[in-house]
Amino acid sequence: MTAVKILLVDDHDMVRMGLKTYLSLEPAFEVIGEAANGMELLDMLRSSGPEDMPDLILMDLMMPVMNGAEATRAVMQEFPDQKIVILTSFLEDELVLECVEAGAVSYVLKTVSADELIYALQGACRGMPVMTRDVSEALTRGIRQHQAQDDQAGLTEREKEVLLLIAEGKNNKEIGEELHISIKTVKTHVSNLLMKCELEDRTQLAIFAHRKGWVKS
Repeated sequence: MTAVKILLVDDHDMVRMGLKTYLSLEPAFEVIGEAANGMELLDMLRSSGPEDMPDLILMDLMMPVMNGAEATRAVMQEFPDQKIVILTSFLEDELVLECVEAGAVSYVLKTVSADELIYALQGACRGMPVMTRDVSEALTRGIRQHQAQDDQAGLTEREKEVLLLIAEGKNNKEIGEELHISIKTVKTHVSNLLMKCELEDRTQLAIFAHRKGWVKS
């Protein structure tokens, strides 16, 4: 089985060294590169050929030049297939929300155990978010803090219905069947939602719906 190629991004040499040493003990992972900030990461990705691209980026949040949230957003715009895990000591609600909205698969605290970190990395490889309870609670609080602002989005009732179904994981065909509208009409509503909410994809729309408090637990 081919090892997962990981690129480490942290402004502290000792942290990168420790992570590299630990991950080298795991045959499922291979550290192929290191960067000290988000800008260095972008430069590395831009200069890499397809065979040299990482499968996973493990990145710190607070870094000089370009922090983890800014780097995540920039990477996902240029390299949308990349998978990013934020590894940080900070648990502020806004930071968690910002990183998830930017496109990070998971947000992991540096206080997690080695096994929990490996589990998060394995999940990220499959595109599966892995968050501890405290991180999940911080994300929920961050979402709630934005509800008042989001209420100004000016969505129609039908657009809200489509948005809720997107948040439930339904595709266009399933949404059309449930609302008794054509797939073409669903696509129009999705396009309008992306435009009005100033978002880029269905995942971000789903987060938006959670912010609004429309998604049932």
